[in-house]
Amino acid sequence: EVQLQASGGGLVQAGGSLRLSCAASGFAFDDNSIGWFRQSPGKEQEGVSCLNNTAGSAVYADSVKGRFTISSDNVKNMVYLQMNNLKAEDTAAYYCAAPCTYYVGSYDHFSYKYSGKGTQVTVSS
Repeated sequence: EVQLQASGGGLVQAGGSLRLSCAASGFAFDDNSIGWFRQSPGKEQEGVSCLNNTAGSAVYADSVKGRFTISSDNVKNMVYLQMNNLKAEDTAAYYCAAPCTYYVGSYDHFSYKYSGKGTQVTVSS
């Protein structure tokens, strides 16, 4: 059974930082992509980042590029999202997802097969 457990959310002031963690199990972590998407009330689900664990490359949403960094620990089967210079518009529930694909270009498309419960991030302005 695939399990993805996100944690680390909270309340932070604009300009602050948070680090989200996701514990993954039930699939070949090293051979798959894993990432994050977010959703806030009244808005569509938005891809944040997808990490190709085999290639070590990541795709980011334009809205978070330069502020967020995705990383993984293949020994612990953990994926992290370091979020710096947070803005009010980053407020959302953040979900870990795998395996993921993320196309960013003329249109953005984030897709995944599994996700878990989210962790709430609230940024006060």
